[in-house]
Amino acid sequence: MGRSIDGILLVDKEEGKTSYGVVRKVRAAFAKSDVKKVGHAGTLDPFATGLLIILLGQGTKLSSFLMSERKVYLATIRLGIETDTMDPTGQVVRTSPIPALSIEQIQEKANCLVGHREQVPPIYSAVKYKGTRAYKLARKGVKFDLKSKKIIVHSFLVLSVDLPHITMEVTCSGGTYVRSLASELGRDLGSGAHLKSLRRLGSGSFEVKNALSSKEIFPDDGWCALRERVMPLTKALPGMTEIKVSKDLAEKVRHGYQPAREELKAASNFSDHNGIGDGHFKLVRDGDLLAIIKIKKGKGTSPSISKLERVFL
Repeated sequence: MGRSIDGILLVDKEEGKTSYGVVRKVRAAFAKSDVKKVGHAGTLDPFATGLLIILLGQGTKLSSFLMSERKVYLATIRLGIETDTMDPTGQVVRTSPIPALSIEQIQEKANCLVGHREQVPPIYSAVKYKGTRAYKLARKGVKFDLKSKKIIVHSFLVLSVDLPHITMEVTCSGGTYVRSLASELGRDLGSGAHLKSLRRLGSGSFEVKNALSSKEIFPDDGWCALRERVMPLTKALPGMTEIKVSKDLAEKVRHGYQPAREELKAASNFSDHNGIGDGHFKLVRDGDLLAIIKIKKGKGTSPSISKLERVFL
């Protein structure tokens, strides 16, 4: 058995490949290492390209944190044609004439989609309905209704207009379906639309410009060719505050002990003059990620509540 590797790998997924296909390539490349698990933090459809965060070993425990991070996309919308999947892979269900539209008119309608809102996932999506992937049911012609979920569209910026195409930069919360936004914008503009192309430019603090192309991953090269690109666990959540804890407390945490806020302050070198507030924190010992803990203020006079969300062995 080879060297154990835990962390994340930034990959620029090529068009036509599935996210799971990229995971398989990486798993094959690390086959002779001690990596037992390989996953990803947020699916990209086969027609889409861009940043795919690959999780290695203990890095798979970071999935929920990375998937919830803010995303940035470059999207091209095709007006006048609607498809059943809201993207270029589906069947055309409606065509409509395209009115004369200025970039200002389009931006005005796009601005109406910005903010906190509810979004129903597309029926052709990987969301599960009663234990089955929605797209599998949709392909069989089964009728069903998916529940809406809360999303945030931070910005919806028109970059260029060359009708029938509109190119936009979308910044949104994790879990947002950009093809649904494209379809909604098309209806608001009076012509209908589908998402012609999509590229994920960023996720949280990570950008696709720093990613390795999936075309450059060759399973036969082995993990040695990729190990220098693997980001350690401590750097995988750069926006989360880090608390370095003592040796004694670290050992207790490894065995499931949940330290209180005051105990963390006493047994760490945390120097923020505002103290340890509420939220998620990284517990670190000797440069390694030990755990992620959530601290929440207690009700009334009750003490704060601490909960270990993940422990990294």
